[in-house]
Parts: sequence; C-alpha cells; structure tokens
Amino acid sequence: MASAGSKKVIYAAMLGNSLIAVTKFAAGAFTGSSAMLSEAVHSLVDTGNQWLLLYGIARSQRPADSRHPFGYGMELYFWSFVVAILIFGLGAGISFYEGAQRILHPHPMSDAWVNYGVLGLAILFEGASWWVAFREFSQIKGGRGIIEEVRRSKDPTVFTVLFEDTAAMLGLVVALIGIAASQLLEMPALDGVAAVIIGAILAGTAGFLAYECKGLLIGEGASPAVVNGIRRIAREQAGVKAINEVLTMHLGPRDVLANLSLDFNDGIAAGDVETAISSLEQAIKSAYPEVTRVFIEAQSTAGHRDARR
Repeated sequence: MASAGSKKVIYAAMLGNSLIAVTKFAAGAFTGSSAMLSEAVHSLVDTGNQWLLLYGIARSQRPADSRHPFGYGMELYFWSFVVAILIFGLGAGISFYEGAQRILHPHPMSDAWVNYGVLGLAILFEGASWWVAFREFSQIKGGRGIIEEVRRSKDPTVFTVLFEDTAAMLGLVVALIGIAASQLLEMPALDGVAAVIIGAILAGTAGFLAYECKGLLIGEGASPAVVNGIRRIAREQAGVKAINEVLTMHLGPRDVLANLSLDFNDGIAAGDVETAISSLEQAIKSAYPEVTRVFIEAQSTAGHRDARR
C-alpha cells in the first residue's frame, strides 16, 4: 500500500491546485488570455488527478478475495497510468487547441495585470505544493539521483505529484513570459505560443509518467538488493543444496510476491524439507516485510533445467 507520506503529498497538491484553478479560469475569461486558460485547465486536471490517486490508494488497500487472491495492490498502478493519460489528453490537448486558436486568430488581451496577480499567487501555491512533494521524495531517494529513484520506485504517487507540480511550475513561468512578451511586443500571438509550449511540457510529462507506470502495471520485480538478500537467506538455510531460480514481482508499492525454486540435499526427509521451507519463509518475511507472499518449490537442478527447456 502507499505510505502516509504519499497521501500527505497528494493532499498538499490537491489543496494548492483547487485554490488556484477557479482563480485562473476567472482571470482567463476576464482577460482573454489563452496561456491563462491553458494553465486553468492544467490546474483543474491536476486536481482531478489527485482525487484519482486517492481513489487508487483506497482501492489498492482492499483485502484479497476469491476473485483476486493476490489482492488489489496493482489498482494503484492502473489509476496512476490513467492520471498520465488525462494529463496528455486533457491538459496537453486543450492547451494545444487554445494556443493554436490564439495563433491563428490573435487579439489583444485586456487587463493583463489580473493575469500577473493570479500567476504570482499560483507560483506561491504551486511552489508550496512542489516543496512538500520534493521533500518527501528526497527522503525516499537518499543519495540517488531523481531519475534513478523514479526508475527504482514502486510507489508512483509521490513521483507523479512531484512531476505534475514541476510541470505546473514550468507552465506558470512560460505563461508569465508569454503574456508579458505579447504585451511588450504588441504581438498577441505570443500568448498562443506560450499555450502551445505549456501543452508540450504537459505532453512530455505525461509520456514520461505513462512509461514509468506501464512498467509497474505489467509487473516489475523487486530491487536487486531484495532479490540478492533472498538468495543469501536461501543459501544459508540448512538443507538447501542449490538455488535454481528466484522470481519476484511487485503487486503494490509494499507488496512483493517471491517464488523460489530450490534444490534440497539428496536423501533429506520430507519432514525436514517442510521445516526448512517454513523457516525460510519466516526468515525472508522478517528481513523484508514488503515480501508478503513466498512460494517455494522443491526441485532438482537438472529437473529445473529440463523444465525451462
């Protein structure tokens, strides 16, 4: 399941986006700025996305049943993927459309000072939301780089909100520059150009998030550290002669399934094999609490090799 920190990040982002979405829409309608309307749509989509992430967390925490014996943890990955699609389809799509309309049919905006005031407030709110997400992400990533941690992370909620907020901050800066340039140079089409650039930022963000969520959705293995740790525990277990295979898969951020194929010593009694399996399962779950299900198969190395062929 997602951590409490994940929910804190989502709530902070939802509060920031909901506070400024209505204000942006009002300012965009009042001044006629395409860049401001694109930003308003962006904030509205982000607010809806945060609701979807919370919904995904709630759905993923349902207990296993006969229809889904391994639980519902991967629902979080599905709804995170839906968020990425919405960013692309709604956020980027509407921004491209608004920008193209302004470029093709330019007209000067009125009362641009309203846009500057709203964008200034939006930068403050978005900046606060971004800082909460970045601080939480920094605690998770440790000394690793941002991209490395995103690739490694199995909880999409934190990095989804972080990249959403980063795209929002970039969009606000682009909108500010576009509105100012269209005024100073008396070229209304530049406002539309800013909207198109905002759409490109959103499309790039959506593509990256979709790619990362896709990997989780189709099933990613546990980190090399966990897999190697499981191998070490298995090697140290009395009665185990060889490790044929260790397979893992994340069913949720902290819900890992582990499947081991082990070759036990020849002549070992069936009762001793059962004892070794129970001891091994307990040791793995104790060392790695995220490993919630362990399946151990007793199979000779030769038999395992033949089965793989």
